[in-house]
Amino acid sequence: MGIAYLNETFMLLSAVSVALGWYNIRRGRRAVHRRYMLTGAYLAAAFFVSYALHTFLVGDTSFGGPAGWRVPYLTFLQIHTILATAAAVLGIITLRYALRENFAKHRRIAPWTAVSWFVAAGMGLTVFLMLYIVFPPGPTTNIMRAILGH
Repeated sequence: MGIAYLNETFMLLSAVSVALGWYNIRRGRRAVHRRYMLTGAYLAAAFFVSYALHTFLVGDTSFGGPAGWRVPYLTFLQIHTILATAAAVLGIITLRYALRENFAKHRRIAPWTAVSWFVAAGMGLTVFLMLYIVFPPGPTTNIMRAILGH
């Protein structure tokens, strides 16, 4: 369960970094903005690598809450997964525009990217809380068993 806390820490620190980056660009502090946004991107990448490695090497933890909460939890989890994936793709595009100094396109997409990342991070926190804090965690299972629903 310790890796789940590490993953959540990466995700939340990434969102905080993005928020601080946004705050600083609104005040014209480009160098500070760049450092926070790159930090947010590195932390998001650390989350993804850590999560993927844990999922494939150890397995995935099943929802251990009441049966009546299972379908709403899984629905919420799927929405979170889709939004987080979209936010990650937007993040790569946004970062690429910035690194190529295409700031006109960067400025147009960046607010959408940041907001989608904030929502995905908030939903991720909710998933984490439901999976590990609010309810007892279910068993950790191999990825193939999780996919097949066993």
